Amino acid sequence: MLGLSTPSGFVRFAKAVSPWLWVASALLIGGGLYFALLVSPADYQQGQTVRIMYIHVPSAWLGMMGYSVMALSSAAALIWKNPLADLVAKASAPVGACFTFLCLATGSLWGKPMWGTWWAWDARLTSMLILLFLYFGYIALQNAFDDPGRGARAAAILALAGFVNVPVIKFSVDWWKTLHQPASLMKMSGPALHPSMLTPLLLMVAGFTCFYVAVLMVRVRSEILAAKIRALRLSEIHSVQAAGVADGVAG
Repeated sequence: MLGLSTPSGFVRFAKAVSPWLWVASALLIGGGLYFALLVSPADYQQGQTVRIMYIHVPSAWLGMMGYSVMALSSAAALIWKNPLADLVAKASAPVGACFTFLCLATGSLWGKPMWGTWWAWDARLTSMLILLFLYFGYIALQNAFDDPGRGARAAAILALAGFVNVPVIKFSVDWWKTLHQPASLMKMSGPALHPSMLTPLLLMVAGFTCFYVAVLMVRVRSEILAAKIRALRLSEIHSVQAAGVADGVAG
């Protein structure tokens, strides 16, 4: 496992694992959609709109998971100066932001027939919107400095400070009276869903998670390649400058 902490070790691991993750995500999401759309029954209160749950819940899970990966990687970068950790955090941000946006979009579609409005300043919805803004802030800070190192440090600090919002999202329905329904999947007493709904939901969560990890590996490999190209360019610039100084001294 120590080899995974180096860029070269990660690239070798990603090349071996990525194809299996793509296959697993396709099979799990395909199976999940089959059960969600064709086998799972409509809800006695929500009717067919309950099927939005099979996209909404996995998206919410990946939005929080993506930020958690980003925050933990940022901590590793700041504390242990791991060269790969910053790249993992940077690669996770856009993917997590997309899942967070998808969660908010599907939640809005779900909320309109259930609550009579596209948006309500509900504790869960508001904290999820804050998460999206934190993603945007992280991405903006990463690109706000000419020096990539300074941008990475500033973004890492924001990621760690914003991590407090993740448990707020999770427990908001327990701490405050909200329009959002209480947790029905991750409960101490066990899932409250009927197996006919729980099975496709778990398949979709597993499929989305495999998809996230597969995309993350592709993006990290791209970041490693980009870092190598930047280092090569800097080396060439320094070589040209050194040659110019040497010519000037000789002249």
